[in-house]
Amino acid sequence: MVKCPDVIMHFQPQNWLVLIEAVTSHCPIDAKRKTELQSIFQDCKIPLVMLTAFLNRKAMKEYLPEMSWETGVWVAQDATHLIHFNGEHLLQAYQV
Repeated sequence: MVKCPDVIMHFQPQNWLVLIEAVTSHCPIDAKRKTELQSIFQDCKIPLVMLTAFLNRKAMKEYLPEMSWETGVWVAQDATHLIHFNGEHLLQAYQV
């Protein structure tokens, strides 16, 4: 059975397909889930950006050791910021 992400969003300014997993409904994007998502979207022609969403930092802390590289984290408690796990697509916005 294919498990789609909780939210799929096309971020038009960068032409990214953003895949968001809410930890309240599923697990975070760990190495296994990242591989699953890459497989589901293997025919996608635009870059994938994968984010795990948490309600607060306390919830995030429990899952930090499981987070996959090349993904990001959004915390509702700090809604204006993202945490990047060395995600090349997310860092493009900061390149000069």
